Amino acid sequence: QVQLVESGGGLVQAGGSLRLSCAASGRTFSSYVMAWFHQTPGKEREFVGAITRSGGSTRYGDSVKGRFTISRDNAKNTVYLQMNSLKPEDTGVYYCAAQSRSYFAREYDYWGQGTQVTVSS
Repeated sequence: QVQLVESGGGLVQAGGSLRLSCAASGRTFSSYVMAWFHQTPGKEREFVGAITRSGGSTRYGDSVKGRFTISRDNAKNTVYLQMNSLKPEDTGVYYCAAQSRSYFAREYDYWGQGTQVTVSS
Protein backbone atom coordinates (compact mmCIF):
# COMPACT_ATOMS: atom_id res chain seq x y z
CA GLN A 1 0.00 0.00 0.00
CA VAL A 2 1.15 3.54 -0.66
CA GLN A 3 -0.01 6.93 0.62
CA LEU A 4 0.29 9.96 -1.62
CA VAL A 5 0.50 13.65 -0.71
CA GLU A 6 0.48 16.36 -3.38
CA SER A 7 1.89 19.85 -3.00
CA GLY A 8 2.88 22.83 -5.11
CA GLY A 9 -0.48 24.09 -6.29
CA GLY A 10 -1.40 27.74 -6.28
CA LEU A 11 -2.43 30.76 -8.32
CA VAL A 12 -0.52 31.61 -11.49
CA GLN A 13 -1.08 33.85 -14.48
CA ALA A 14 -1.74 32.41 -17.91
CA GLY A 15 1.53 31.57 -19.62
CA GLY A 16 3.23 30.89 -16.31
CA SER A 17 4.61 27.70 -14.80
CA LEU A 18 4.13 25.56 -11.72
CA ARG A 19 5.72 22.37 -10.50
CA LEU A 20 3.62 19.94 -8.52
CA SER A 21 5.11 17.28 -6.30
CA CYS A 22 3.66 14.05 -5.00
CA ALA A 23 5.40 12.40 -2.08
CA ALA A 24 4.76 8.72 -1.51
CA SER A 25 5.12 6.72 1.66
CA GLY A 26 6.42 3.19 1.80
CA ARG A 27 9.48 1.36 0.58
CA THR A 28 8.08 0.14 -2.74
CA PHE A 29 7.54 3.40 -4.60
CA SER A 30 9.57 2.17 -7.56
CA SER A 31 7.15 -0.70 -8.08
CA TYR A 32 4.30 1.65 -8.98
CA VAL A 33 3.34 3.29 -12.22
CA MET A 34 2.53 6.87 -11.33
CA ALA A 35 0.13 9.27 -12.98
CA TRP A 36 -1.43 12.70 -12.69
CA PHE A 37 -5.08 13.53 -13.22
CA HIS A 38 -6.95 16.82 -13.50
CA GLN A 39 -10.49 17.50 -12.34
CA THR A 40 -12.79 20.50 -12.61
CA PRO A 41 -16.19 20.83 -10.93
CA GLY A 42 -18.89 18.78 -12.58
CA LYS A 43 -16.48 16.85 -14.77
CA GLU A 44 -14.78 13.50 -14.54
CA ARG A 45 -11.12 13.27 -13.74
CA GLU A 46 -9.04 13.71 -16.87
CA PHE A 47 -5.83 11.81 -17.48
CA VAL A 48 -2.86 14.17 -17.60
CA GLY A 49 0.00 11.74 -17.94
CA ALA A 50 1.80 8.70 -16.59
CA ILE A 51 5.34 7.55 -16.01
CA THR A 52 6.82 4.08 -15.88
CA ARG A 53 8.31 2.57 -12.74
CA SER A 54 11.86 3.44 -13.78
CA GLY A 55 10.94 6.85 -15.16
CA GLY A 56 12.21 5.88 -18.57
CA SER A 57 8.95 6.48 -20.42
CA THR A 58 6.11 8.94 -20.16
CA ARG A 59 2.85 9.51 -21.95
CA TYR A 60 0.43 12.41 -21.89
CA GLY A 61 -3.11 13.44 -22.58
CA ASP A 62 -3.65 15.47 -25.74
CA SER A 63 -4.50 18.68 -23.89
CA VAL A 64 -1.11 18.89 -22.17
CA LYS A 65 1.30 17.42 -24.70
CA GLY A 66 4.28 19.69 -25.20
CA ARG A 67 3.45 21.77 -22.13
CA PHE A 68 3.58 19.38 -19.16
CA THR A 69 6.34 16.99 -18.14
CA ILE A 70 6.21 14.17 -15.62
CA SER A 71 9.33 12.96 -13.86
CA ARG A 72 10.10 10.91 -10.77
CA ASP A 73 12.89 10.44 -8.27
CA ASN A 74 12.67 6.95 -6.83
CA ALA A 75 15.33 7.73 -4.24
CA LYS A 76 13.07 10.47 -2.88
CA ASN A 77 9.78 8.59 -3.38
CA THR A 78 8.48 11.57 -5.32
CA VAL A 79 6.83 12.19 -8.67
CA TYR A 80 6.65 15.62 -10.25
CA LEU A 81 4.47 17.43 -12.74
CA GLN A 82 6.14 20.40 -14.42
CA MET A 83 3.44 22.59 -15.97
CA ASN A 84 4.49 25.25 -18.47
CA SER A 85 2.54 27.62 -20.69
CA LEU A 86 -0.42 27.32 -18.37
CA LYS A 87 -3.89 28.17 -19.65
CA PRO A 88 -7.05 29.12 -17.75
CA GLU A 89 -8.55 25.77 -18.73
CA ASP A 90 -5.78 24.05 -16.75
CA THR A 91 -7.46 25.32 -13.59
CA GLY A 92 -8.67 22.59 -11.28
CA VAL A 93 -7.55 20.02 -8.76
CA TYR A 94 -4.59 17.86 -9.66
CA TYR A 95 -4.30 14.38 -8.22
CA CYS A 96 -1.44 11.95 -8.32
CA ALA A 97 -2.22 8.27 -8.44
CA ALA A 98 -0.44 4.93 -8.31
CA GLN A 99 -1.03 1.42 -9.57
CA SER A 100 1.09 -1.69 -9.87
CA ARG A 101 -0.50 -3.41 -12.88
CA SER A 102 0.94 -2.00 -16.07
CA TYR A 103 2.01 1.25 -17.70
CA PHE A 104 -1.13 1.35 -19.88
CA ALA A 105 -3.61 0.26 -17.22
CA ARG A 106 -6.48 2.71 -16.83
CA GLU A 107 -7.45 1.90 -13.27
CA TYR A 108 -5.47 3.41 -10.43
CA ASP A 109 -5.61 2.08 -6.89
CA TYR A 110 -4.13 4.82 -4.76
CA TRP A 111 -4.88 8.53 -4.84
CA GLY A 112 -3.66 11.65 -3.13
CA GLN A 113 -5.94 14.32 -1.71
CA GLY A 114 -5.30 16.70 -4.59
CA THR A 115 -3.82 20.15 -4.91
CA GLN A 116 -5.61 23.18 -6.39
CA VAL A 117 -4.20 25.00 -9.39
CA THR A 118 -5.78 28.24 -10.52
CA VAL A 119 -4.68 29.94 -13.74
CA SER A 120 -5.85 33.51 -14.18
CA SER A 121 -6.34 35.06 -17.59
